[in-house]
Amino acid sequence: MAPRLPELIKRARRLALERDRLVQELAREWSSALRGQGFSPRDLDELWAGLTEDAVRRLLHARGEERVETELAAGG
Repeated sequence: MAPRLPELIKRARRLALERDRLVQELAREWSSALRGQGFSPRDLDELWAGLTEDAVRRLLHARGEERVETELAAGG
């Protein structure tokens, strides 16, 4: 195994745990903010679907830009 590989695995696990913690914290904040606003379960499902769709769209867009920049840097 490459010398840095265990270090990178450890870092990836730590970042994944931090990401999960942030998502849970955000979910609690949204739940608190939306509580008592009169939204139906369907409304909340639609809100979550929209937020998820937007996040995925932004991620794919960022990855696309990253790929183009990498190709341009490589002379492609």
